[in-house]
Amino acid sequence: QVHLVESGGGLVQAGGCLRPSCEASGRNPGIYAIGWYRQGSGNQPELVAIIHFSGNTNYGDSVKGRFTISREKVKNLVYLQMNSLKPEDTDVYYCKAVSPYGSIWGPGTQVTVSS
Repeated sequence: QVHLVESGGGLVQAGGCLRPSCEASGRNPGIYAIGWYRQGSGNQPELVAIIHFSGNTNYGDSVKGRFTISREKVKNLVYLQMNSLKPEDTDVYYCKAVSPYGSIWGPGTQVTVSS
């Protein structure tokens, strides 16, 4: 019964930055991690970044050193700070919450990086 909504995507020039957010609302089924994914070039979602509520984080190889995921301590919010954006970062970015009962996906937010 939890719902995820992404916001903060948009259009930016190469080298610029964006900070989309993922907000969770409704009944929490025991979420223990929230990640950001994008479609990428394959037929399965590509991991961008994930934060486990233990504090551990992991990043996809293509964004290491440029993106940072963080979580509000008192709000149901997760941020993705994206710096030094490249045209190849252009994609729809999806938020996914992971619980013992399965995963919940947001509808996505468009990120477009111009050359």
